[in-house]
Amino acid sequence: MLVFTRKLDEAIIIGDGIEVRVLRIGKDGVRIGVTAAATVPVHRREVYDQIRAANAGAAADPKSLNQIAARLRGAALTPAGQKS
Repeated sequence: MLVFTRKLDEAIIIGDGIEVRVLRIGKDGVRIGVTAAATVPVHRREVYDQIRAANAGAAADPKSLNQIAARLRGAALTPAGQKS
């Protein structure tokens, strides 16, 4: 793990387009701002873990995968603009 020491309004840059800036330092925590392209997902760790768990659960259930595949096949066969 790379550890940085930053003061208020100082930032670090990740890659070519992600900036992490210290916005506020308080007694209860640090407020951090992240600037990144709209196509780059940025989540708090606990949210990221929930998303990964939900994705793993959905991928692990073959019944739900078969249902999704059947719905997608049905949508592809239905002409655009018509209700199935």
